[in-house]
Amino acid sequence: MEKQPLNIRPRRLRKSPILRDMVAETRLSREMFIYPYFVVPGKKIKHKIDAMPGIHHFSLDQLLFDVEKGMNSGVNKILLFGVGEKKTGDASSSFSNNSIVVKAVKELKRKFGEDLFVITDVCVCAYTTHGHCGILNDGYVHNDSSVEVISKMALAHAMAGADMVAPSDMMDGRISAIRGILDKNRLENTSIMSYASKFASAYYGPFREAADSAPQTGDRKSYQMDFRNAREALKEALIDEQEGADILMVKPALAFLDIISQLSLNTLLPVACYNVSGEYAMVKAASERGWIDEPKIVMENMHAFARAGAGIIISYHTRQMFESGWL
Repeated sequence: MEKQPLNIRPRRLRKSPILRDMVAETRLSREMFIYPYFVVPGKKIKHKIDAMPGIHHFSLDQLLFDVEKGMNSGVNKILLFGVGEKKTGDASSSFSNNSIVVKAVKELKRKFGEDLFVITDVCVCAYTTHGHCGILNDGYVHNDSSVEVISKMALAHAMAGADMVAPSDMMDGRISAIRGILDKNRLENTSIMSYASKFASAYYGPFREAADSAPQTGDRKSYQMDFRNAREALKEALIDEQEGADILMVKPALAFLDIISQLSLNTLLPVACYNVSGEYAMVKAASERGWIDEPKIVMENMHAFARAGAGIIISYHTRQMFESGWL
């Protein structure tokens, strides 16, 4: 029997590295990446976070030094988390004009100006005695009073000079409230990156050590997303778009590539994802044991996020990717 000719041979376009690079469908750039920082009160502090190798708590003086070092390798977008403030039931330290985040934003913008883009996380979990992302009322996180506090926190950060605020609480209506209070105070150019589809996830474990923000009782399933629900995640994100968000984020990233994909097909806004602490720690732990090739795994994950539809990636790997030439 005569062999039929193969007119279509997809392998032709995989023959060499140059050819594979030329036809690659997904491409990463350094402009896509944001690097998270944890800032604490005090001086001369650079404290290792055991559950997140390579990540530290920084006092403001050390933060300025490390950010400058990162900028020299191309890290020009950062996401700030405040840790170590006084914890109260009403989270009043979260919106104080003397909070460590407010101080950090002022100093970062004073020193680096427009060369550094500063985003602040807006959530009260690290500022409450109970560790929840809002104000407790009879053991339940009360939505509207929580939104009031979260809005004040966003305003304090914006007035300090934050370029963007990123509410991560998952309260209903918080994007509209934040947009309203910013606009009322003539901060209409301060943008909002919403943690729009933030799931109640076991991938956050190392972060809760870093931020000292684990809930003292119960869990966060009454306000964070149920990881079984895709349509609800899309609904949450599109509500935030209607309320005035400028960027929509999916968190975590690795187990929720389908959500990133669906959202990117249903919004005209930029889509971000957060490559969270648990995802980062698993790669680091396996790499330390020699079980995986860390650079290859990291870059495979980053391409997966982008391939799914994320144009912005928040990752603890960012600094190492830039400094080690992986990207």
